[in-house]
Amino acid sequence: MTERESWLMRVLEAMGCVTGTVHRVREEGWLEVEAALGVPEALMPVIQRIPFGKGIAGAAAATREPVELCNLQKDLGGVAKEGARQTKVAGSLAVPVFSADGSTVLGTLGVGVREPHEFTCEEKSRLAGFAAELARVWQSND
Repeated sequence: MTERESWLMRVLEAMGCVTGTVHRVREEGWLEVEAALGVPEALMPVIQRIPFGKGIAGAAAATREPVELCNLQKDLGGVAKEGARQTKVAGSLAVPVFSADGSTVLGTLGVGVREPHEFTCEEKSRLAGFAAELARVWQSND
């Protein structure tokens, strides 16, 4: 397990989630997976590189806002791709990872649970806090 995957595992445990992804901007307008846990192997090629605006992570990056789906298995919410149902996740939340000054989206952090779930404001805030922690790590290593 990589250092980033270990960190993501701690996030999943703290959030009570079973799946998680970390995507980082490596090229303007594109997210590249840095870590993924609980994601079926068949979906890995699909989530490797995501354009801003596509899928849950891409929508969070493009809108600069959290993107939540209460029940991915029944409603793709206009943002998730059909293949996302293969995760067997119902409740899903992705938040953008911002630079220290908030001007730049550095990536996204996403989590999911098996049952339908509406994430509370506290849960969204907690995930955004983890995203801020991730941003500090990325920026200190750049």
